[in-house]
Amino acid sequence: MAGMSLTRRKFLRSQGAFLTLPFLPSLASAKTLKTRKKPDKKLVIFYIPNGINRRAFFPGEEEATLPGFVGGFNADKTKNQKRVENETGIYPLQFSSSMEPLKEHAGDISLVTGLERTFKNGQDVHAQGASCFLTSVSPVQAAEKGWRYPNGRSLDQVIGDHVGHSTVFKTLEISTNGFRAPKEPIYFDNISWYGPDKIAPSIRDPQKLYERLFKADSFQSHLDEVSSLLLEDAKTLDRKLGRDDRETLGEFMEMIRNVEVRIAKQKERLAKADVRIPKDEILPRGEYIRLQCDLMLLAFQMGMTNICTFMIGPERWDATLMYEGVFDKPVQHHNMTHNQKGDGWKGVAKIDRFHMEQYSYMIRRMKEIRETDGSTMLDNSLVAYGAALGDGATHQFYDLPFILAGHGQGQIKQGRFLKCKSGTLNSNMWLTLAQLMGVEIDSFADSSGVISDLWT
Repeated sequence: MAGMSLTRRKFLRSQGAFLTLPFLPSLASAKTLKTRKKPDKKLVIFYIPNGINRRAFFPGEEEATLPGFVGGFNADKTKNQKRVENETGIYPLQFSSSMEPLKEHAGDISLVTGLERTFKNGQDVHAQGASCFLTSVSPVQAAEKGWRYPNGRSLDQVIGDHVGHSTVFKTLEISTNGFRAPKEPIYFDNISWYGPDKIAPSIRDPQKLYERLFKADSFQSHLDEVSSLLLEDAKTLDRKLGRDDRETLGEFMEMIRNVEVRIAKQKERLAKADVRIPKDEILPRGEYIRLQCDLMLLAFQMGMTNICTFMIGPERWDATLMYEGVFDKPVQHHNMTHNQKGDGWKGVAKIDRFHMEQYSYMIRRMKEIRETDGSTMLDNSLVAYGAALGDGATHQFYDLPFILAGHGQGQIKQGRFLKCKSGTLNSNMWLTLAQLMGVEIDSFADSSGVISDLWT
C-alpha cells in the first residue's frame, strides 16, 4: 500500500490521534482470535426533526387521506379522532417509498410502530419533541419538579454512566444543523441532557468535531489502551500482511487522510456559496451529514466512544437548507411538513427519503468496518432511527416512526415489522435499548416494561 514507509511512532500519532487498527487476519493467530475480548457494543440514536409524511413512510398507508394541519398546541385533539388501533404482532418487513433506500439492509433492520411519547397540553409539540425525546419528560412535568428545562437525564447519558468508562468520551453528541443563527431556544436544537438544567450540546461543525476527537489533550490518557494488533513497524508489517489485509489497512488510512480533505472542501465551498443561499449554511447537505457520520465511525473505531446521538436537523426552525439532488434551491423542511395537501406531501416524502439515504449510508459503512474479532461494527451495534412526531402536519405524538438497525451481538432478530400495542410508551423502547447495551436497570422514566418482541 502507498504510505507504508510510516514508522510505528508516526503512525500512532498520525493526525494527532491514537489509532487502533481494523481487524487484520494476517496478524491474528487462532489462539488470539479464540481468546480475544468481544468488541464493545455501540449505540447510535439517529434523530429526524419535524416529523415525517406517513403516507410514504409506513407500509399500508400509501392511499391514506392526506392530513390537514393541526396546530402544535392542539395535537392531543387528534389522538382519539384519528388514531387507528394497531393489530399487534410481528409481520414481514415491507418497504414503503421512503424506506426503499434500506432494501439492501433488509436482514439488518426492523420497523416498529405503535410507540407514543409523553405529552402534556399547553406546550409546543416541537419543544417537547426534541428536548424530551430521550428523557420521556415533558416541559410541564419538568416544571412540576422545579426543573428549569424540560429534561431529565437522557437515555444516552444513562447508558454512558454504566458502560462509558472504558472510553475517552462516555457519549458523543453530533448535529447536522447547518443553520447557525440562533433561531429558537435550546429546546429545539438538542436531544441529549446531562440532567435537569444541564444540556449536552451537540457539535455541528465538522472541524470542531475533528479537533475534539483527534487533537484533544485527553488522548494522552488513551494511549495505554493499545490493541494487541498494533503496527510494529513498516518492514514487519509488510512481511506479515496478506494482500487483502494490505488493502484493508490502506483503506483505513485513506479514510483518516480523507477526513481533513473533506473538511477543507466544505469550508471552500461555503466561502464560494451563491449570495442567494444563506452564508451560515454548510453545503451540500448530504456530504455534510456523511462527513459527520464518518467522523463518528472513526471515533468508534479508535475506541474514543461507544455511544452517540446524531441529530439530523433542528426542530421547527424556518432554517433554509439545500438538499442536493432533491430540490434545485434551498427549502424549509418544517414549513413543508405543514403544507402536505395537493402535491405538498411529495416534497416532504422526498426529504424523508433523503434522510433515509443518509441512514442507509451509516448502516452500510458500519457493515464494511471490521472489528478486532472479525465481526462487523454493525454486528456489535444498535442504530436507532426515530422522530418525536408521527406526522409533521398533525403534530401527533403517537405512532412514532422507529427503525432499529444492527444485531447487538446476536441479541436481536431482524428483518421484521413490529406492530406494538397502540400507546406503547417510547420509554419502553429506551429501557429495551439500555438493557441490550448491558445496563442493568428495571425502569427508565415512565416505562412499564421492555419490548420483548425485539429480543431473539
